[in-house]
Amino acid sequence: MSGPLPPRLFCFHHAGAGVTSFARWQSVLGERAEVVPVLLPGRDARVREPRITDPDRLLDEIMDRVGPRLDRPYALYGHSLGALIAYTFARTVEAIGRRGPELVVVGAALPPHLPSPLLPAAFPPDAQLLPWLVSCGVLPAEAAEAGEGGIWQRRVLPTIRDDLLLADALRRTGHSPLRAPVLAVAGREDHIAPAHLVEEWRRYAPAGFGLRTVPGGHFFVRDRPLPELLREAVHGLGAVFRPESSTV
Repeated sequence: MSGPLPPRLFCFHHAGAGVTSFARWQSVLGERAEVVPVLLPGRDARVREPRITDPDRLLDEIMDRVGPRLDRPYALYGHSLGALIAYTFARTVEAIGRRGPELVVVGAALPPHLPSPLLPAAFPPDAQLLPWLVSCGVLPAEAAEAGEGGIWQRRVLPTIRDDLLLADALRRTGHSPLRAPVLAVAGREDHIAPAHLVEEWRRYAPAGFGLRTVPGGHFFVRDRPLPELLREAVHGLGAVFRPESSTV
């Protein structure tokens, strides 16, 4: 018999981003989990594909890509927008009777019932959106200083706008609790999703809840403390799983 297969860790990225934030995670998690970044269309290798702003279409997309890989224990990690995606996906697979996650980890995100400073009632027009995102700490200062027609206007702005529209739509899809335990992670210098508000994910986790803080601001996903924390969080999730065909 071969040894147990590790659980999978499906990772969902933040608004305007791709999966590069997760590039080094496998080396940190080692044999504790198989890291599976989930790239949404409209960026990186999928840049020519239409972006998604509709939750139903999003769930169809994720199920097509992830569904066949729910054949062993798994956890979810989502960062900011990705946290809403992870929560919505977990709620959906639980509702339809598919194998649910062993653990849902939400990072740098407020729960759906709380208003987010990144999701105002009306988004600023394009000419004001980049400076507004800079003032929120989402983009670096040079984004506001870039001229019209530059890379920030042509590539970054449309993706972020659509991703924020998706995040706003996901917040409206429901606020039901999960069957899986939830671990919420907050950056100690994050003013967008501070720890005392991130802690309110507790109401979605009757099966168990934990709150952890890590160094950094809203984009602590890029730093090593987060995958190190996840390495411990997923330890043991798949310890007893062996595929039926694991005979020699």
